[in-house]
Amino acid sequence: MRAVARFAAILITGLVVETGAQAASMQPYQMVRSLQRVQDRIADGDHAALPMQQKLLGIIDSRIRKADPADFSDPRNLQALLIYGLSGGNPKTLELLFSRLSLGAEEARLGEAIVRYALGDFTAARSVLQEIDPKSLPPEVGPPVALVSATVTARDNPLFAVRMLDEARLLSPGTLIEEAALRRSIPLAAALKDTERLARASEQYVRRFLRSPYATQFVDTFVAAVVELHETVDPSMVDEVTAQMSDEQARIVYLRLARKSAIEGYERLLAFASQKAMAYGHDADGGSDPRAVLYANMASVSSDNVDDVLTALNSIDRHRLSKADQELLDAAVAIAKAVLDEPRHTSALVAEPQPKLVDARLPDEEISDEDDSSAEIAESAASLMTPEAADPVFPGDPENDEADSYLKEMRSKLDDIDALLGKETVQ
Repeated sequence: MRAVARFAAILITGLVVETGAQAASMQPYQMVRSLQRVQDRIADGDHAALPMQQKLLGIIDSRIRKADPADFSDPRNLQALLIYGLSGGNPKTLELLFSRLSLGAEEARLGEAIVRYALGDFTAARSVLQEIDPKSLPPEVGPPVALVSATVTARDNPLFAVRMLDEARLLSPGTLIEEAALRRSIPLAAALKDTERLARASEQYVRRFLRSPYATQFVDTFVAAVVELHETVDPSMVDEVTAQMSDEQARIVYLRLARKSAIEGYERLLAFASQKAMAYGHDADGGSDPRAVLYANMASVSSDNVDDVLTALNSIDRHRLSKADQELLDAAVAIAKAVLDEPRHTSALVAEPQPKLVDARLPDEEISDEDDSSAEIAESAASLMTPEAADPVFPGDPENDEADSYLKEMRSKLDDIDALLGKETVQ
């Protein structure tokens, strides 16, 4: 595989060198075709082609910036300019060129929308692109237009964006455009609460584009979508997606899924993902992955076998965990210890003297701030307890009530470190 990758890199490097040397004599459409070939190799899993894409964009930018406006009277060159702009072209070059070209009304509108998109003005680009039917455009231009239309409308009109992604896939099968369209369908499916679309797009992606250098982004969006739809997603769907992966790839998916579930407090999903992570949980040295051990035991931290859980947590080498996972480990150990602590019985409390009767109409400012804050903390902690996580507590039983308060207090620690954990990357 390394030999193949090196050979591919040599071929593509030769293409770039040749293109750079002949840039002055090549037509823009010929250079953009070279770019599309490189992009197709990326979609096929050629990681060596990825840096070549940016290199080619730079060469094309240099060539078309010096192009004569008459060159774009050739429809192929004009289409190449549009494709270049939709592929991440230099906004200054695009602005310069379109200001110098004499175009028809529709072409000018599309060109201006592409310039706005390149400049990051999605609002202006959206107002034009959402009125254009990609199927009405030349076959080379329609797919990238559909993909960009989805990008600029995803937040405000996810239904329209999903339709554009479907059109991009249908108009450009097997290309990097289809790869990107499938990958970008994942967060939109989550936003629309569409578990069927999530399952379909995920299975299609791993079946066709798992070797893509962008597959890591797919894993991130897939895990985030499963966690977001945790109430309705079928765990067997996750198994079907990971079944097409290598053991190492599946292990990464389940580890990330378990970790996010632990942070969010979704115990049903945490239990599922942590068990799967343990099944794939051997690291490169053949030992147990400390992350898998941590997440698996977090799923059982309030169970009857809490002694075993605490022993397992204490056996984890914290130096092999990221800083964020060390925080998770500390929180899990604290909760386990709180469960083991014997709550105080009311019979053991020293009776206090009967308080004197006082006027109940005290001014608000004389009410203790400590009492208010305690109530707020209790309410905040209670909101973290999902129905699956809550223990069967019987009202009026002081022993159970106090044990439950310990759990709520310790679980609230997870909320305190949530911001930190959300910024950390899984190692």
